[in-house]
Amino acid sequence: MRSLTRRTALTAAAAAAALSLTLTACGSDGGGKDHSGSGHDSTKTTASASASAPSGKHNDADVSFAQGMIPHHRQAVEMADLAATRASSGAVKELAAEVKKAQDPEIRTMSGWLEAWGEKVPEAMPGMDHSQHEGMPGMMSSKDMEELKKASGAAFDTAFLTMMVEHHKGAVDMARTEKKQGSYGPAKTMADAIIKTQNEEITQMNKLLGKG
Repeated sequence: MRSLTRRTALTAAAAAAALSLTLTACGSDGGGKDHSGSGHDSTKTTASASASAPSGKHNDADVSFAQGMIPHHRQAVEMADLAATRASSGAVKELAAEVKKAQDPEIRTMSGWLEAWGEKVPEAMPGMDHSQHEGMPGMMSSKDMEELKKASGAAFDTAFLTMMVEHHKGAVDMARTEKKQGSYGPAKTMADAIIKTQNEEITQMNKLLGKG
C-alpha cells in the first residue's frame, strides 16, 4: 500500500528499512540449512541477545540450540527454585537466585525465536520428569531431581552444587556448538553470554565445594 502524501508513513517506512538493514548486517554465515525468520519477541534477555524481532537468516543449528537449551534451562530453574527453601548456605541461595534470574528470560527469548521461525517450542515436562531429555549434556535424570528434592540443609547444598556444576558444563558445551555451527546472530550472542556466565559460576561453585 502506498501513501506518498503522508509524511508519517514515509518516516515509518524509512525507519523499518533501516532496522532491517541493521539486523541483517548483524547476522553471520553458518553451516547447515538456512531459514528466513521474522516476527516479534518483546522479551528481554540478560544474555544481551536481541530483544527485538528475530530477523535475518538462521539455520538448523540455531533451531537445535534453542530447542535443546530451553529444557536444559528449565531444569536449572527447577533446581534453583528448590534451593530457595532447602539450602542452608546463603551463598548457595544467592547463586541459585542468579541462575534463575539469568535463565528465565533466556527461555522466553528462545521460545520467541522458535515461534517466529515456525518451529516447535519444547513442552515443559510435568513435575521433576525430564526423562525425554536425559541424554542431553549435563541434564540430571528424573531420579537425580527427586533425590535433590528430598535433600535439605548442608546435604542439599553439596548435592545442588555438584549437580549444577555438571549441568553448567553441559550448557557450555551446547553453547560452544552453537558458536561453531549456528548462523543467527542473536543466538550466537546468547551462546557467548552462556559460556562466560556459566564458566564463572562453575568456578564459584567449585570454590564453595572446596575444590577451588
